[in-house]
Amino acid sequence: MTTRRQNGLKGGETGKKAPAKNLMRERSADASVQQELRPGQSIELLKELHILTREGRLNQDSRRKLKQVYHLFNFIEPLLQEFSQDGRSPSLADHGAGKSYLGFILYDLYFKALGRGHIFGIETRAELVDRSRELAAGLGFDRMSFLNLSVADAMGVAELPAQFDVVTALHACDTATDDAIAFGLQKQAKAMVLVPCCQAEMAACLRRDKALQLARTPLAELWRHPLHTRELGSQVTNVLRCLFLETRGYQVTVTELVGWEHSMKNELIIARYTGQKKRSAAERLTALLREFGLEQSMGPRFGIEPASP
Repeated sequence: MTTRRQNGLKGGETGKKAPAKNLMRERSADASVQQELRPGQSIELLKELHILTREGRLNQDSRRKLKQVYHLFNFIEPLLQEFSQDGRSPSLADHGAGKSYLGFILYDLYFKALGRGHIFGIETRAELVDRSRELAAGLGFDRMSFLNLSVADAMGVAELPAQFDVVTALHACDTATDDAIAFGLQKQAKAMVLVPCCQAEMAACLRRDKALQLARTPLAELWRHPLHTRELGSQVTNVLRCLFLETRGYQVTVTELVGWEHSMKNELIIARYTGQKKRSAAERLTALLREFGLEQSMGPRFGIEPASP
């Protein structure tokens, strides 16, 4: 009996102490989250984007997403600072904006304090565009616009300026990256920041002509197996994109977005317009398309007219 009472008292005492311990854990969690956020970052915005929970916490998936967007911000911010000099108002178009994580965080961390400039989010899913408009209005982000358009349609609409400083495309799937590049070229973008994703078009072309290419060149062993076809198709597509940008007067840098442990879609292409069009890039682009038997299927996408039969 005594033992039960003693156990009961201990249990009661433990129960009284538990809330205090939980409060300490919550404070610790909040402090750890604050350490991962940028100074001045809007907590309310991150909650609305579901990067933070309603309690202000980060789960592992959200932490990974935030790390990617912050890392991309590190590359975009210097460009915006350059294009904001002498009182200029920087303009940025975010293609395939989705839920506009990137656009909102760019506005929150840079455009809001700058007091000028505009971000345009372009997205084909109407429900995401509506949600982004509501969120921007609720947060007072009045220099953000969201358009329910495809890239092809976006090239001719009056709501968009004739020129852009920066064009971004984060995890733009398959040919959406090429669409963003085409948009950037038409809008004479001073810089493009691209993270390609899921390039399936070239893999399909390689698979279609595989038997012919295996007979023609031992190089075709590089894409004989389906897994290699997919991976090589992705790699070669991005190489062709870089060469294409160089033929159009851009200086190109390729790097990792974040560590591979955070995302397998990890290639970051940064193109700065210099006006110096590289003839050697055009020659190599043509040679690569020919070597992989892609002149007919993909030549026009990269400004190369197929040779006559």
